[in-house]
Amino acid sequence: MSRTQWASGPLDWSLLTGAVPIVVGVLGAAALLALCLSRRRHWFTRWLPLALLLAAGLSWLVAVAVDDWWKPFPEGLPTTSAVWIGVAVLGLCVALFRLPGLRWRGWIGALLAVVLVVVLSASEVNQEFQQYPTLRDAPGPWQVQPGVLSAADNGKEPTVAVPPGRTLEDVWKPPTGLSARGTLSSTPIPGTRSGFVARSAYIYLPPAYQARPRPLLPVLVLMAGQPGSPEDWINSGRLVSFMDAYAGAHKGLAPVVAVVDPLGSELANTLCMDSRIAKVQTYLAQDVPDWITSHLQVASGRGARVIGGLSFGGTCALQLAVNAPAVYGSFLDLSGQDEPTLGTRSQTVSEAFGGDTAAFLAVDPLEVMAHTSFPHTSAALVVGASDTLFGPQQQKVLVACRRAGMRASLLVLPGGHDWKVWRDGLSQELPWVGRTTGLTP
Repeated sequence: MSRTQWASGPLDWSLLTGAVPIVVGVLGAAALLALCLSRRRHWFTRWLPLALLLAAGLSWLVAVAVDDWWKPFPEGLPTTSAVWIGVAVLGLCVALFRLPGLRWRGWIGALLAVVLVVVLSASEVNQEFQQYPTLRDAPGPWQVQPGVLSAADNGKEPTVAVPPGRTLEDVWKPPTGLSARGTLSSTPIPGTRSGFVARSAYIYLPPAYQARPRPLLPVLVLMAGQPGSPEDWINSGRLVSFMDAYAGAHKGLAPVVAVVDPLGSELANTLCMDSRIAKVQTYLAQDVPDWITSHLQVASGRGARVIGGLSFGGTCALQLAVNAPAVYGSFLDLSGQDEPTLGTRSQTVSEAFGGDTAAFLAVDPLEVMAHTSFPHTSAALVVGASDTLFGPQQQKVLVACRRAGMRASLLVLPGGHDWKVWRDGLSQELPWVGRTTGLTP
């Protein structure tokens, strides 16, 4: 950890590298060991084995409940995360068996030990998903609170003209005193046509959006994974800092970003389709673009719109690009799947389409690309080098995109199915977004 991070305070200490995860690991392991040790012989012959059996059983039940009953993850709960959840359960079970024989000081010590074990487990799960590099990235009162869109944001201002064959950056001259930072707002986007009830979206407006005359900027529609929420891109994804940095390198110009909700709740799986579950394709292909057009002054046409997302959101971006090509001219797929799923093809078809396989195949992205050409669509795919589940699927999607005539590329980054890959993927593909939408040369 650098001196700057130490000096800036605990909120900026790294939770992924350096001293903090090491200290958490040592203290958590020591706490678990202390919970498991006792001077009483019958503790090792009776109570500790019972605690181990109970922890194993509860951990197994958690895994079954998550993967077989609850099913929040179509790909299943990651094994390493399940193990660390089991460690936390073990700490709780051992403490439960220890407490009856302890005095009040022992109770305090045991409860403190349990907290340390749970923190250790949470730290290891965070290591796997790389979701919170620092405490500042985690939800809390220290997060910058989004504002509300003002009347000026959707007002019709004079615009910057761009001659044919030129890009916006070629002709843009930033006014004196232009802010170095964009603005972040939170707003509902109603499902007027779809009837879909989405959580509030986040709208990032770059510095140049506030200029007069106003440049007509392209729009990047972003989605998080499942489980997930639009807020994930703001906190874990560090969206605002990435966009401000891009704008700083391009005279205040950057895409407008709309982080939208294709789920409706943290754990829902809508498949991003129009099905028995919800009409999410209609929401993303009609309601969201209609709202953007009526509430923001931005560039129009499919070439000025990119849809993107991570994991479930990446799959969703692929689906919209091939099922609504008149709306979105490009898509950014970060670690997406090769088809939407509720677990298996048969489960998906049964629950979402009443067993009608033909209805599912009519909107399944790889099936659509097998019969339709998309020569005017661009695709940027990203995946982690150690992502053994989604990596092969992204390779399959890449081949399908190219066979369908798309201009498609695949960026492989260090990491797995985690937020480091998604943060780096967004950061490194922003120049592609600028080029493909005519913002930059």
